[in-house]
Amino acid sequence: MLLTLAMPAMAGAVCERPVYLTFDTGHMGVAPLIAEVLQRQQVRVTFFAAHEKTREGDGSLGEHWAAWWRARAKEGHEFASHTYDHAYWRGDQPEGGFRIRPSSGPQSGQDLRWHAEEYCANLHKASDRLQQLTGQAPLPLFRAPGGKHSPALLKAAQACGYRHVGWADAGFLGDELPSDKYPNARLLAQALERIRPGDILMAHLGIWSRQDPWAPAVLEPLIQGLKRKGLCFATLREHPAYRAWVQDHPLSAQNRP
Repeated sequence: MLLTLAMPAMAGAVCERPVYLTFDTGHMGVAPLIAEVLQRQQVRVTFFAAHEKTREGDGSLGEHWAAWWRARAKEGHEFASHTYDHAYWRGDQPEGGFRIRPSSGPQSGQDLRWHAEEYCANLHKASDRLQQLTGQAPLPLFRAPGGKHSPALLKAAQACGYRHVGWADAGFLGDELPSDKYPNARLLAQALERIRPGDILMAHLGIWSRQDPWAPAVLEPLIQGLKRKGLCFATLREHPAYRAWVQDHPLSAQNRP
């Protein structure tokens, strides 16, 4: 069954100056706290998910986190692929295909050669698992790990049903940066100054390398500050650059090219 439930306070609301908050997976250590903030602030977001190593449990798309993903679906959030193995594009192959280095899964850290079909299979694997976990068809969108891609990779992904989603320059919220050089107060002030309507924002559900976690310390004051500036929050299903693609390319095994 396809769930399209909205948060209660969002029912009937019209978002006229939207920003699009997105989260990629990570170690999931702050995922419960992020969920509490989103629920308290009545904000819907889009999650890009890979099956990444986590601080506890069997990976970000494992059974340990299944209830967490189901709860987010009931709250009206959206979901999309981040490749199942968090597979970084490293370059195009002269004879076709791509150089890939997964950071998760059994081939983590290895330099691989994937054909377009293999890359698409990894996109599909994350989408299929998300649908299993949430009972909701994911969006026909993806985010390449690190935002790294090429025209050839984007063409291959589009041929198997996916449009790529990056982020605005101002939407890079900085949770991957070292906290000694980029403390939370600086990242918050910078985001509040720079973010504009229409921007896609990007953060993570946990970053291993950051000593002073960005979330939830920055997340709630950021949401509150943007609201005070007259901005509101929407999912990528509603983004004007992706709305038609999402509508015309329902993502399921039956509809795959």
